[in-house]
Formats: sequence, structure tokens, C-alpha cells
Amino acid sequence: MLFSSLALFAVMYQGPQQPTGQGLPASPVARLSITPSNRVLAVGDTMRIKAQAIDSAGKVLENIQVRIFQAGARFEGEVDSTGLVTAGAPGTLPVAAIAVVPGRKPFVERFDIRMVPGPAARVEVTPRVAKLVVGQRLHLDANSFSRSGDKRADRISWKSSASGVASVGAGGLVTALAPGRAAITATAGDIAESVAMEVVANTITSVVVTPARSEVRQGDVIDFSAVAKDAAGRTLAGLTPNWSFSPGGGSIDPDGRFVGYAPGEYLVTANFGTRSADAAVTLAPRDARRPVTVVGRLPRSLFTTEEVWLHPNGKFAYLGTGSGGDRMYAIDISNPAKPVVTDSIVANTRRVNDIMTTADGKTLVFTREGAADRKNGIVIASLDDPAHPKVISEFTEGVTAGVHSAFVYAQPKFGTHIYLTNDGTGALHVVDIADPKNPKEVGQWRTERPDAGRSLHDIDIQDGLLYASYWNDGLVILDVGNGIKGGSPSRPQLVTQYKYDLNDLYRDVEAVAGPGFIRGTHTAWRHKNYVFIADEVFPARGVTGAKDASAFRAYGRLQAIDISDIKNPRSVAWYEPEYGGVHNIWVAGDTLYMGAYNGGFRAFDVSGELRGDLRAQGREIAHLNTADMDGASKNSAMTWGVVVKDGLAYVNDMNNGLWIVRIDPKPVVP
Repeated sequence: MLFSSLALFAVMYQGPQQPTGQGLPASPVARLSITPSNRVLAVGDTMRIKAQAIDSAGKVLENIQVRIFQAGARFEGEVDSTGLVTAGAPGTLPVAAIAVVPGRKPFVERFDIRMVPGPAARVEVTPRVAKLVVGQRLHLDANSFSRSGDKRADRISWKSSASGVASVGAGGLVTALAPGRAAITATAGDIAESVAMEVVANTITSVVVTPARSEVRQGDVIDFSAVAKDAAGRTLAGLTPNWSFSPGGGSIDPDGRFVGYAPGEYLVTANFGTRSADAAVTLAPRDARRPVTVVGRLPRSLFTTEEVWLHPNGKFAYLGTGSGGDRMYAIDISNPAKPVVTDSIVANTRRVNDIMTTADGKTLVFTREGAADRKNGIVIASLDDPAHPKVISEFTEGVTAGVHSAFVYAQPKFGTHIYLTNDGTGALHVVDIADPKNPKEVGQWRTERPDAGRSLHDIDIQDGLLYASYWNDGLVILDVGNGIKGGSPSRPQLVTQYKYDLNDLYRDVEAVAGPGFIRGTHTAWRHKNYVFIADEVFPARGVTGAKDASAFRAYGRLQAIDISDIKNPRSVAWYEPEYGGVHNIWVAGDTLYMGAYNGGFRAFDVSGELRGDLRAQGREIAHLNTADMDGASKNSAMTWGVVVKDGLAYVNDMNNGLWIVRIDPKPVVP
């Protein structure tokens, strides 16, 4: 539901905007003495940066003011006017020190502060295998985490309590040597975690893999199992094989779930040390690709285009604006081929980032950021006439810093509430609109992270469970009425959380354009037993020497989080467009629709069980490059998202307005 114009500004923001000093004499400053020299800061800690101006003779220049500015990583840390740095989340915080001498060119020196996780608080070892046979080998993986769940880069040491029974190498490779019991321990600093293992004699004489042969489509998941038997034909219980397959181009989990990416023949193998067995797999093409038709267009050029939302009657759409945008448009889409603006609400804002109606279509809510009086919050409008929405109230209490996203949700037991993000604190606010003309706050919730690193970006709610995209804190699931944890709108209760290492996942983005880039868990959508989460990722700067917007690109990954065991969420599959980012999504049936920023509009097949690289499996159904010559930016796509209704996709592009798109059936070949 959102893309932050502030975020885009930060992408293009190359440090403090100071006069270039062209035509002025050179500064008397030759260098800056900046302390401390060790610029590593643990999350939650602070550091005060001090700087002195030094001339070419090495003397301190008195009475020259040196100011310290933050030059990136605005969601991970902050620098105040006194030079106090607060680390809110792991990452790299670019800083600029500027010495200004009246009548001279400014002297600028840039440096980075590395923000690292706090001390190790726990170690996780996977997989948890309890029994091996003599001769079997198993690779264990271990990771350490801080108290707040940030992944650390500790060197893990390994040890076996009985090396004659099971030995373990420096990389976690366990070899079963003799019958007995052993504890394999992974240690990071003072924190350790052990896995108890039993090694039994290898009496296996045969192995049976089922199914022995499979014929499915590429991308379909096959659940293999392996049974080991002794000479008497008895099943040896409790054993876990090592799985492998050939050729490459796929994945197989430790539990035997296999997915192949390309059509062709595969051989899947289950191994128990000296004994193994195979299964054959034939993969046919998935055949997902379909043509698209542009049914209608409504270009917008005065401002960039933000969120789109449809009235429940399907006859009207509402469109937000950004980059100074002060209005929300009402659009008649009863004839999708000729959408027409019927009215607009002009508000004290510089962007309308998010829009949503109540399920009955009587009330509309839109968010505000950048208000001239700094009282942002939300605007509530009546839809007695959907073509002409009328403002009936505002809510700004506690959220004057700005609201980036809002979700309207009704429950018979609790009534109708608006769930808001707070740009200033990263908190969730819950507002009761039983009387839309008199909204009142009833609850709040936030993650346990320093304010400098806490950011709530988006909200989705289904069946009384709220799925919060908490940027540096990943996916957070709250009970706001489901009952699983006794939560309610006024008392949201934590159900579970899925965090991951954003810096590691997007290390290539930093390599391309430097530190301080934008990256975080941006949006979430529950679908069956999965929650799809999409990351917003932009480089810290544009392409050096490029002359227009077409050279700029987004990055990002969509992950499928398996929550069949909701207390233990797991990332099992992912999707990345070959070019572009991932932003807002919509799931209808077994199709996921996506705005991929400069990668255009995408749709792909999410049917069945999901594992591995979804794009490599040929699941992409459709792609439309939403760049044209009509709009705020010529011939450059920046697709925000999509809403789907009655077989049509309403696609909003930041650079050029609204597209109405239909995915057509596969052509019939006679």
C-alpha cells in the first residue's frame, strides 16, 4: 500500500544540501579532525561525534563551526544537531561533517558509522536431527542472534561431547563413527546451543524412496519420503536421510520436499551413509505465460500517483497523489475503457499515500504526510455519493509526524477501527470509528527496538490477525481479535515474528551504490498458509553520469513465509523480477499481482505448495511495462501496486497515473 516519497528523496539525497561555493575562494580548512576514530556502534547505544577544522599547517582553526549531518540510512539510525548518533538497527550510517567559513567554499568530509547487533543472546542450530547411522554424514548450520533478534556475524565454534561416536568439523559437518550418544555444541562467544544425537549401528540393507516416479509441472512440489530396512525387512524408525538431486536447477529440503525449476528429467537420491536409493522425476513446462490487454488509461501529470483503491460497488476508484500532491481524486470507472475524474478532495498535505474504504462503502479514509502545519494524521470522508466524497472529520492526535499507511477493519465483536502507522515513533495506533465524525484512539503497540530504528510501514488484517511490515523488525503478527492470544483492537497481542538479515540479503545493492541504502520489510499479504512479504529496496544514489530517470532502478525480494505453524514462521520461497523492485501486491485466486516499480506490472502463479525460486520455475504469468509519454515522468515506469476486481487489474504507476489491465486467456492454437 505504500511507497515513501521521503524514501525516494533519501535515495537521491547525497548528503546535506549546501551551496556548492562555485566562484568562491577555497576554504582555509585542509582537513577535519573527527573523533572518535573507532566508529562502530552497537544497536541501542549512542556516540557523540566531534570535529575540529585543521589548516594546511596542522593548526586548529578556532571559531569555525563544523556541523554534523546524517547522509543516509534514515530508517536505521539518527544524528541530531549536537552530533549525537543513535544506532537503531544494524547497518551503515553515512555521516557528513561540514565546515563553513563565510565567503569561502564549504569543506565537506564524509565518513561511515557501522551499526552492529548487540551481544549474542542465543544460538540456533539446524537441522534438528536426533538419530544417525554409522557412516552417515550431516551438515549442521548455526547462527547467533542478539536479544532483539538481529543476526550476528559471529565465528561459530563446534565441539562434540563424544568425538569417537560423532565427530564435528569446523564448518559443522558431523560424521557418525560408532554407536552411542553425543551432544554437538555450537558456540558463539559465551552463548552455546547443543543438539543431542544418537548413533546406531548401520544394519540397513535396503532403502525405498516414495514416490518412486513422478510426472508433474516445473515448480510443483513433490514430497519424498525414504524408508530404511534391515535384512529381515524391518523398518528402522527415526532415521533421517541426506537428500540430493541432479541435475541442478531446483531445491530439496531436509524433509524431502523437492522442486525443480526447468522442464526435464531429474534424479532424487536419499542417502543413509553406505546405503541409498533413487527416484525419477519428469517435469513438464508450467505453461503459465498469458497475454495482457490495456483496457483503459487515466494519465496524471500534475503530481506523482500514489495509492489506488476501489469502492466496493466497483464503479468508482480513488487515487492518491505525491511529490507535493495535495489531493485525492474520485474516478468513475463504470466504463473501464474511459475512466473519468468526477471530483477531488484537496487537503493540507504533500502526499496522499494510502486510501481505503469501509467494507460497506459508506466511509473513506486517506493518510497525510508533509502537512504545512505539521498536523498530518488521517482524513475521514463520507461516501454518501461515491462520486463526490465529503470530508467529515480528521484524526491527528499522536500521529502529527505523518501516517504512511492505514487499514480499516470491522469485527462484529469489536466494531470498526482504523489501524495506523506512525512516521514519528514507528508505533501502531488503533482508532475507533464507530462514529466516523468523532474518531478516538483506543490502543497502541510497538516493537522493542530503539526509536531510531523502529519503522512500521504497512498493515494487513485478516481473521482478526494483523500482519505488520515492521521494516528492520521483519514481519510481526498480532492478535487484534482472532483470539489466539486473547488480543483485541485496544490490546493487540504478539503472536509471532519473522526477522531476517536485510544487510546480508542486499549486499549487492550496497556494493553497487554504497552504504546507507534503503531496505526493509515493506508490505505483507496473507494467502492460505503463506504470508507474502515484499521488501522496498533502493540504492543510496543514482547512476553516476546518467541524465534521466530511466537509468534509476529499484531492487527487492518477495518472500513466501510458511505460517502453517504460526509460532514458527519459515521463509520457503521467493520471487525477484529480473529487473526492478517489489512493492505493493494483491492476491486473487491463485494469482499474485505486483507493482515492481521500474520493473512494471507483474503477475505470477502462486498455486499449490511453494518452495524455492518462483520466477525460475516459470510461474510468471504476465508482465506489462507501464512506461509511456503521458504523465509526470516521460517513458519511465514506476509501478506502485494494483487492486483487482471482476477480472480487471487497476494498476497505479507513480510516473504516469492509472492503467486498467486485463490478463487474457491463453490463445487457442488450431
